[in-house]
Amino acid sequence: MLIPTWQRFVGILIYILPWSDAIPFGRYLFTDFPFLQWLALPAIPIIFIEQSIPFGSFLLFFLLFLGLVRNPKTPYFLRFNALQALLIDIGVIIINYAFRIIIQPFGKGLIVSTLSSTVLIAILAIIIFAFGECLQGKEPDLPTISEAVRMQL
Repeated sequence: MLIPTWQRFVGILIYILPWSDAIPFGRYLFTDFPFLQWLALPAIPIIFIEQSIPFGSFLLFFLLFLGLVRNPKTPYFLRFNALQALLIDIGVIIINYAFRIIIQPFGKGLIVSTLSSTVLIAILAIIIFAFGECLQGKEPDLPTISEAVRMQL
């Protein structure tokens, strides 16, 4: 089945949500390599919305979940990508909390900066893969996450 261009574009835009939550992991990487800061540009509108509205990230999450994922009138391609992006976002949020509770009390050492940069690069790889698959009109097949999405839809 041929996926319309507008659905491919919206599918790509949906993956900016987990990217916006992964940007704080790049603080060490952006300090060492300032030219990489351009990677944060696509996430600026989402970050602005999340910070300007009280409970902005929570409201944005529910807007995507209730407006796209649970809406049977929405095309399957968009529902799949929205739910997959939300699951990736949940994973990023959990990793962020784990960093705050477990790892960051140790200070700003080599281990913290390495793990933080690794998380950012991993999320970037996932997002680039999802972008490429959406541009081709395919469902990004991420192990475990895609299986969970298919079970929910």
